[in-house]
Amino acid sequence: QVQLVESGGGLVQAGGSLRLSCAASGLTFSRLTMGWFRQAPGKEREFAAAINYSGGTTYYADSVKGRFTISKDNAKNTVYLQMDSLKPEDTAVYYCAADKTTNRIAASPRAYDYWGQGTQVTVSS
Repeated sequence: QVQLVESGGGLVQAGGSLRLSCAASGLTFSRLTMGWFRQAPGKEREFAAAINYSGGTTYYADSVKGRFTISKDNAKNTVYLQMDSLKPEDTAVYYCAADKTTNRIAASPRAYDYWGQGTQVTVSS
């Protein structure tokens, strides 16, 4: 049974930091591209960051580039999203996702096969 479980969300003031974690089970984690997406109320789910199977390649949305850092620990079956210099517009439910196709790194939600339940991030001004 495949499970992705996010944690680390919460309430933070603008300019602050949070680190999200996503623990995976039921998958060969070392072969997966992992992504982080977010969805604000009334908006579509949007791409934030992705990392390839080895952790050697990363990809960021322009809106988070330079502020967010994605990393992957294959020994712990966990992907992280370090979020710094947070802004009120970063407020959303954050989801991690897994793409079974090893040799690509994609921004489209349609490329991802498995999803976590989401964790709320709220940034106050």
